[in-house]
Amino acid sequence: MNRPLTSKDKATNTDWLTRFYQRLVHRQLSRIRHGCIYLHTTESAYQFGDSEADIKVTLTVYHPRFFRSLVQAGSIGVAESYMAGEWHCSDLTGLIRIMARNLDLSDAVEHGPARIAGWVLRAWHDRNRNNLRGSRKNIAAHYDLGNDLFSLFLDKDWMMYSSGLYLRNEDTLEQAQHQKLQRLCDKLDLQASDHLLEIGTGWGGCAIFAAKHYGCRVTTTTISQAQFDYVNARIKQAGLQNQVTVLMQDYRELTGEYDKLVSIEMVEAVGHHYLDDYFECCSALLATDGLAIIQAITIADHRYDQAVKSVDFIKRYIFPGSFIPSVCVLTESAAASRLRLINLEDIGPSYALTLAEWRHRFMSQLDTIRRQGYPDEFIRMWEFYLCYCEGGFAERTIGDVQLLFAKPDNRRSQWVA
Repeated sequence: MNRPLTSKDKATNTDWLTRFYQRLVHRQLSRIRHGCIYLHTTESAYQFGDSEADIKVTLTVYHPRFFRSLVQAGSIGVAESYMAGEWHCSDLTGLIRIMARNLDLSDAVEHGPARIAGWVLRAWHDRNRNNLRGSRKNIAAHYDLGNDLFSLFLDKDWMMYSSGLYLRNEDTLEQAQHQKLQRLCDKLDLQASDHLLEIGTGWGGCAIFAAKHYGCRVTTTTISQAQFDYVNARIKQAGLQNQVTVLMQDYRELTGEYDKLVSIEMVEAVGHHYLDDYFECCSALLATDGLAIIQAITIADHRYDQAVKSVDFIKRYIFPGSFIPSVCVLTESAAASRLRLINLEDIGPSYALTLAEWRHRFMSQLDTIRRQGYPDEFIRMWEFYLCYCEGGFAERTIGDVQLLFAKPDNRRSQWVA
């Protein structure tokens, strides 16, 4: 329902095309059935949706380009308009949650003129394939932004850039990340005699945790130069040089045999073209009785094909070359490489809490971030990114799973908490 709440008796300087775009946006928003959006422009205020809904947000438009951006470029246009400071929302995560609850509306904004922008973006995305050269370029675009930036909002103990495991709502981020790492290692039945391979080093938290708490040898690999340098210094500081080896290699270049394997939210960077290659490599690197645990962000099976063909805000601005797999796609690809699924745990609700804490810490450090040289447009992009993901996990449109796989000679039937 489109119901004006107030009006202003003054002339408008918006041209007919802007008014046309605004009417199109109003028509789309009138389809909201879950949640409530109060839309404020320089001239009027409108209500869309149910005023008694549990999620209500106020969206204030500062510049009429917002309407054109939404119509011509869909959700990416909305994000770009936010980055430009053309609109503000009282609860950005809440707005994302409303859109997630109204998926028919979210899908509709990608049609019409926005479909043309989608074609252009898909052509751009196809150029970011994760071959050996492309993977390094895509990873550097995000992970080499600066260790100082990530240290401002990640947990202080392990610097994990992945979902923690909240066993209680009152857990701290540090507790949640410790619990996540412990859960992963326990599922692998990690022993001091094991040689653990980690694909995707991050800032070294998992490798150091496993070496310190379980006494095993760890080989971890990254293709981010910033992370490689940081983790080597961290391992030296911890006195673990004889226990942890850091490689600067693509997973496709690895050799050897390992007892256990862990890969935490790295598979999203593989790209759907190379998913089978990824699991073939994992299987080839594992002993015949080995175990592998993969933590992965996932999308619902029935939305996977559409997601692979589209380019959203994350692919465009945050993780070029990335994709979100579905559980079915992951397990089928793993099975083709003789990896048998023996346990699956969905920790998606913990990711919403993790992201909320990252966002709180990030936004509390804006002065420091600006001093590091990051402009306001970058800050708004990151705020949108963190809210975008938090809303998706809160509404369960995306999930996060831990998948435990066994090689054929491993007789372990399941993992029990």
